[in-house]
Amino acid sequence: MNKLNLVIIEDEKPAARRLNRMLQKNNYPEAFLLHDIQSSIEYLNKNTPDLIFLDVQLSDGLSFEIFTDVEVNCPIIFTTAYDEFAIQAFQLNSIDYLLKPVEEDKLMQALYKWERIKQDAFNVDELRNFLGFQIKKSSYKNRFTVQVGHKIIVVEAKDIIVFYSENKSTFLLTSSGRTYDLDSSLDQLENKLNPIVFFRISRKYIIHKNHIQEIYAHTNSRCKVKMQKSDFQNMIVSRERTKEFKVWLEE
Repeated sequence: MNKLNLVIIEDEKPAARRLNRMLQKNNYPEAFLLHDIQSSIEYLNKNTPDLIFLDVQLSDGLSFEIFTDVEVNCPIIFTTAYDEFAIQAFQLNSIDYLLKPVEEDKLMQALYKWERIKQDAFNVDELRNFLGFQIKKSSYKNRFTVQVGHKIIVVEAKDIIVFYSENKSTFLLTSSGRTYDLDSSLDQLENKLNPIVFFRISRKYIIHKNHIQEIYAHTNSRCKVKMQKSDFQNMIVSRERTKEFKVWLEE
């Protein structure tokens, strides 16, 4: 048991530490903790774990992106609060998924299942082909390129405060206060953005949850939003989106 190399990839550090404590409580070795896509790629390029606990949604994107840059030849137990891809991966490969917050009995059931799986029976190629298909089909954009003169600038999705339309053009506002124009319409962008952090409040605005500064009650049970580093005065959630908006805020 002590020779096992376990890895937890989880951006919520308290959740990662809690999972690690449960493993040790049940006589499993301390797992190595990773918290984002880039550090996970670097680690997995040099190390081969026996088992990975993998959160689906990391701070810098969907964890499926790891599989596009590194070959992973070990079983995976997905941990997730909402993502359907993890469930589908489990169904395809007979590993497991754990809903957060992870319950100890569910953890032990998953580990028992893992211990019964022989390494040579684990179909790594099938899993990676499945994940690659899901990435191409369903992943969200984490970066956007904008052109300023002859210069191409890459903007991280996490740094975008709001996408907005004005005078039949589309723009984005960054956390550094810079505004750039885009070739895509808001309709086109909406399907490319991670709905966990981005929400289209009206025909004119798509906002990032982490950059909301204040929310006010508005007429007709609607909400008015104030975003960081923006001076937009009429960012009002449309009536038909208000209920969904409130649910989104709590996710």
